[in-house]
Amino acid sequence: MPFLKLYNKNKNMNIYKLLSGIAAVCLLIALYLGLTGSLPQAGPFFILFFLALAISFRGFEKLKGFTYTTIIFAAVTTALYYPQYFQQFNGFKLAVLITPLIQLIMFGMGTSMSFQDFVGVVKMPKGVLIGVISHFIIMPSIGYTLANLSGFPPEIAAGIILIGCSPNGMASNVISYLAKANLALSITITAISTMLAPIVTPVLMSLLAGAFVKIDTLHMMWDIVKMVIIPIGAGLIFNKLFSGKAKWLDNAMPLVSMGGIAFIIVIITAAGRDSLLTIGPTLLLLVLIHNLSGYTLGYWSGRLFKMSERDCRTIAIEVGMQNGGLASGIAKEMGKMATVGLAPAVFGPLMNITGSILASWWQGKPTGDEDTYVETGRAH
Repeated sequence: MPFLKLYNKNKNMNIYKLLSGIAAVCLLIALYLGLTGSLPQAGPFFILFFLALAISFRGFEKLKGFTYTTIIFAAVTTALYYPQYFQQFNGFKLAVLITPLIQLIMFGMGTSMSFQDFVGVVKMPKGVLIGVISHFIIMPSIGYTLANLSGFPPEIAAGIILIGCSPNGMASNVISYLAKANLALSITITAISTMLAPIVTPVLMSLLAGAFVKIDTLHMMWDIVKMVIIPIGAGLIFNKLFSGKAKWLDNAMPLVSMGGIAFIIVIITAAGRDSLLTIGPTLLLLVLIHNLSGYTLGYWSGRLFKMSERDCRTIAIEVGMQNGGLASGIAKEMGKMATVGLAPAVFGPLMNITGSILASWWQGKPTGDEDTYVETGRAH
């Protein structure tokens, strides 16, 4: 039996290596076609490159975490080359599905939380206060600055501000866990910033993005309540009543969330294809600066208030990672999915890459309090 297991393992590794080779060949062909003026014909090879690469990552422990993001890149590439398939189906506009998908994702977020997650405010008031305030000061300020410097059309620039004004997403909790940060603090900051979003996000958007695009503050408040507060509240109640009794749901929700986010990004990419082809590289650079600045300034805001290394890591991740799905939903409700929605659509996949790299880097570095720290959080 041990020999059989070893044989199967080696066989699987050979398949993953073969897929890596196929990915490399597809990339070379795609680049050759692109450089020789046949970029439209390069599409299928770019798509195959990302798909083969994503599957090959499953064979390498350190690269497994990038599988989902690489699949997103394959999907986005498909949407850029064949946008007509992601705009409507038999006359049904696929954009209509964005809000229900976000509500489903937020319900899943609620089922993976409990009312205990909010008790962290009492247990760690300093960390929660610094984390939430830093998040809603640093990211909107950087977003506003980048939007003004970008030279983009007003609605696309407003999207950079929107992603900055959004609350944290659940991805930050996973990254905090991997980075040996304070998971309990991470969960609480995410919970509090999400609950504050219906008030804070519209007010910040009104103040910072009002010059770029018309903001209906009250309408945006209601949009966030129906997309976030009601589904999360329902999820919390569901978790309270059926905790441990619906194992299938616990297993299914992460997959539903990942699929939902991928679908949202693809729809927005297809809708904003023309704008992306024009400003894509510049937008990517600005979003990267936004994300990395959030990590850096978040970390040093923790240092400024003499937080522990573990808490500084947590605040860095909580500040730098946003709820891109919610921002996309707000853009759709504003009727500006193809413009305001572009920056959130780019930010989501990018922050997963940078967050995973940051977590891998911090994983190998001691926090200095391993012996005294007791983990009180729950991994989601």
